[in-house]
Amino acid sequence: MRATLWLLALFAVAVASALFAGNNQGTVTVFWPPWRLDLSLNFVLLALALAFTTLYAALRALAALVALPRQAQRWRLQQKERAMHGALLDALTQLMSGRFLRSRKAAQAALEQEASLRGGGTYLPQGEALRVMSHLVAADASHALQDRSAREQHLQDALTPPEKSEASLQQDLHEGVQLRAARWALDDREPLAALEGLATLSQGAARRTLALRIKLKATRLAQQTQEALETARLLGKHRAFSPAAAQSIVRGLASELIRNAHDPEQLSATWLALDPIERDMPGLAIHAAQRLAELGGEPAQVRRWLEPVWQQLVDRPGELDELDARRLVRALETALDSLDAQWLARIETAQQANPRDARLQYLAGVACMQRQLWGKAQQLLTQAAPKLQDAGLRTNAWRHLAQLAEQRGDLEAALAAWKSAAQSKS
Repeated sequence: MRATLWLLALFAVAVASALFAGNNQGTVTVFWPPWRLDLSLNFVLLALALAFTTLYAALRALAALVALPRQAQRWRLQQKERAMHGALLDALTQLMSGRFLRSRKAAQAALEQEASLRGGGTYLPQGEALRVMSHLVAADASHALQDRSAREQHLQDALTPPEKSEASLQQDLHEGVQLRAARWALDDREPLAALEGLATLSQGAARRTLALRIKLKATRLAQQTQEALETARLLGKHRAFSPAAAQSIVRGLASELIRNAHDPEQLSATWLALDPIERDMPGLAIHAAQRLAELGGEPAQVRRWLEPVWQQLVDRPGELDELDARRLVRALETALDSLDAQWLARIETAQQANPRDARLQYLAGVACMQRQLWGKAQQLLTQAAPKLQDAGLRTNAWRHLAQLAEQRGDLEAALAAWKSAAQSKS
């Protein structure tokens, strides 16, 4: 459509020119005493057009001639810029391919080109960014080559504030270099140096996923478990890990905090400092209760910590992992001293509701032993012992039966129970 319109316009101009030139009877008379010159109007118009075109072409040629030195300078500058960019790209390529010596040499070539341009008084808008990136690549290659002196020198040069760059660009470059330096410190097994570098970042940069990942590794390496746990929580909120991985990391760090507690008071403070979601994790609650029992804590408090996991086992037995269920039974077994009637009723009710669950039969039998209900304890333990899958629980069940048999004077039954306990261990 556009070509058609252009063609129609061209025909219209041609027709108008033909009509004007063919019927134009005008003349132009030039008086130059004592001469008189009569010229056709068409000829005058054509001469003016040719004169204008010739003058315009001459002026353009003169401008081009005058601009030749500037164009030559611009061409040389462009060649240097291309050489600088090419050297930096080559340095990155060699770094990714594992050729660290070549990478550092290419980065140094890029730095030489940038220094040459800057020394000649030429300012490039992206020159400072290229300079910092070249220093960073050279430092990364030196780090891979275990050349710490060269790495630190390039690092300091990269952290030198740019003179003519935007503030936002300067801040981004500085943060990127600091994050890279923190990763190098982690590689050198210097977590405190990595944390010091992260502390110099702005608040926004320190909460980025990359910075939090580095901080998590550094705090775990420095055995700062509490700080590592808080960092893992932030990473979980940022969805840096899958939900299962985030839960596993948080559970591991919380378990380490619980394991590092040295008395019941410290353990209680650690437990209360955890998030409610973390305290609802079955494995974590069982671990905390077992640790409290090891430190000599009150059995009532142990049972109180285990109560949510117990309710899950009773109400939703399929949701609790088999290993956690066995650990729960063992943890409750250690907290059956001074067992009150309420907990005994809970255990008996759960056992009666699930008569085929050998673990509940075993736990109810041990609870009856603590309450000196010898007959009922023997009945429950006798039913549970052959069906228990866990070797430790099965051994304990036969051992309890042997003790009950010795208590009532049945030496033959006691001997048989001790023999079964020994066989369960093997």
